[in-house]
Amino acid sequence: MTPAIAVELRCTSCGRPVPAKGATQFPCPSCGQVTIGRDARCRDQSVLFVCPNCGFIGP
Repeated sequence: MTPAIAVELRCTSCGRPVPAKGATQFPCPSCGQVTIGRDARCRDQSVLFVCPNCGFIGP
């Protein structure tokens, strides 16, 4: 059996890696198929994100 490869979560808005502190992750509110990652800066500044699966746009 091949071991699973960990995928680094990136901020959906800016593309930077999402650190554990001050960040969040949640399923897309529209389709639920994609995990949306948000770093602290983008959350604080309400930078928009776009779901790459369904195109949902959120703050």
